[in-house]
Amino acid sequence: MVQRPFNYRHLHYFWAVAKEGGMARAAERLGVAVQTVSAQVHELERSLGASLFRPAGRRLALTEAGVAAFRHAEQIFQLGQQLPDVVRAAAGPRIVRLAVGISDGLPKLVARHLLEPVLREPNLRLLCDEDEFDDLLGDLALHRLDVVLADRAAPHNPNIRLFSHSLGSPALAWYAPPALHAKARKHFPASLAHVPVLLPTAHAAVRARLDAWFERHSVRPQVVGEFEDSALLATFGAGGMGVFPALDVLEAQMRRQGVRRVAACDGVLEYLFAIGTQRKVAHPLVQRVLAAASAR
Repeated sequence: MVQRPFNYRHLHYFWAVAKEGGMARAAERLGVAVQTVSAQVHELERSLGASLFRPAGRRLALTEAGVAAFRHAEQIFQLGQQLPDVVRAAAGPRIVRLAVGISDGLPKLVARHLLEPVLREPNLRLLCDEDEFDDLLGDLALHRLDVVLADRAAPHNPNIRLFSHSLGSPALAWYAPPALHAKARKHFPASLAHVPVLLPTAHAAVRARLDAWFERHSVRPQVVGEFEDSALLATFGAGGMGVFPALDVLEAQMRRQGVRRVAACDGVLEYLFAIGTQRKVAHPLVQRVLAAASAR
């Protein structure tokens, strides 16, 4: 049997339909007639020897073969979108690229703190992608990211070889806006049952350790807000909404936001990791991040 030649134009039309969920919307996006899109997709199906779509109400859904094709198409066209930047970078001054995934459970102020050693690198192109932990690990395995910064180590997965490098385990402290500072300090930590308290959501690994800390001290906190984003938590705390936990090493930064340290959150640590695909890190900027963390 003679195999039909593969056509990337057909693949591009298929990719647009998959992303838009239908022929009409894809045609509008591509600026062509619906019949043209339909013909191109059918040509691709004939060349691959498999149906890529099935009806799903008013939309089109991917078949199993379609899902496999879409994954590869995503990688192909994402690389294509990067091509102009790659060519410009090659023709101009040498760009040092660092693609970092930041887990949504990691405090954003901490991420900035961890990346501080590389931010003055000449011609740095820093790409930061915040997402859910598992999704970032998938992107890392596909080499879309150089490193993932997270508040937990990568779980064991026999299909993906990932290595977790410790960036330390700094302690937490409690901070308060000026109006609540004196009241929070008096009879601490029992005072946290009588002042408004802000906490990270259970999305953050440290939340379970904070809950255990309250139980250990027999304190039922007066929780008035829970935040998935640590920067938002600190912003609302600085605005006077409540007392909140943050890393002790960020005290100077907290003061600049107008809040003051109340006391240590004794025994509660934030575990920080840089996760990569190699046991021995090759990227020089990631090496620098690890070395700075080790020195601290």
